[in-house]
Amino acid sequence: MTTRTLTKGQIGILAAAAIPMVATGAAGAYGTYTNIKAEFGRAETALGIVAAGEGLALVLALVMVGLTMLGQPSPAPVRIGLWAVPIAASAVGLALADTLTEAVIYGMSPMGMCVSAEGLGLLARRIVVHRTGVDMEAQRRNAATMQRLAYHRARAAKHPSKRVRWYSERISWRLARKVGVGDAELGVHLVQAQRNRMSAGADAALAGMLTAPAADAFDVVAAEAVAVAGPQPDAAPAVPAAPALPPAQPASEPSAAASAAGHGPDAVRELHDADADAQLLEAALRLNETALAETGRVVPLRTLQSELRIGQRRAQRIQAQLPKSA
Repeated sequence: MTTRTLTKGQIGILAAAAIPMVATGAAGAYGTYTNIKAEFGRAETALGIVAAGEGLALVLALVMVGLTMLGQPSPAPVRIGLWAVPIAASAVGLALADTLTEAVIYGMSPMGMCVSAEGLGLLARRIVVHRTGVDMEAQRRNAATMQRLAYHRARAAKHPSKRVRWYSERISWRLARKVGVGDAELGVHLVQAQRNRMSAGADAALAGMLTAPAADAFDVVAAEAVAVAGPQPDAAPAVPAAPALPPAQPASEPSAAASAAGHGPDAVRELHDADADAQLLEAALRLNETALAETGRVVPLRTLQSELRIGQRRAQRIQAQLPKSA
């Protein structure tokens, strides 16, 4: 678990926020003390009311802070007490008031101490969450929600009573809305997951746009490499043989056989006039028209090889005869 430290600026701001809370709580407790003392005339009674009301709220807030710092969720009595004690303190003030004006004053005075205690407890809890990255209260709520959801899903699927299954099915959908609510860590993970998906989609789109020209460049490089390295056997099924080559030429001139084999200067550009090559050229022209219309480039060697079922050398000879523009 990664632990983060508070900066000096954060410490100063939190201290500046805590001081008014403490002052407000002290003023509220003193106000309640004087009000009760004026009604009963006994300081001990007034002090006991303040301890039972505002003091109890402070104690519950400190208990919640301590449990949070220990990495444990607060039990239900503590959470309920933080809501019930302020209400009870205000109710005591209302019961002691003789007039409507006194009822308003006596009912509002305890809220200063109670709200201050709850504010300090919440602030301390958030500090712990910031430093440790773990919100035990959020995890407690999510765990309880998931437990209830699992129970109702099982009951909706297996319970013998149709009415009970109907009821659990609807409860399950209501509970599904609460899963992950208030869990900041879950929200961060979901946002990061969406960022990863968007990055992957953008990478795939750019790869599709930017790698298409590279394929044609590879074909050109491969053609040059094959022309230098010499002839390669065709991997495609056999086609009708081309007409016999003309008689050998003198040694000073490159022969037609050498040109056809890829050793002459015009090896790639030579195309036999056999019926088979003529049919292949006609099919290649149709493929080239489609490629020019879609990409503005000559049909690649790979496409010629796969569509015409010919080898690389023959595809080079045919590609050399294709027009470069529509």
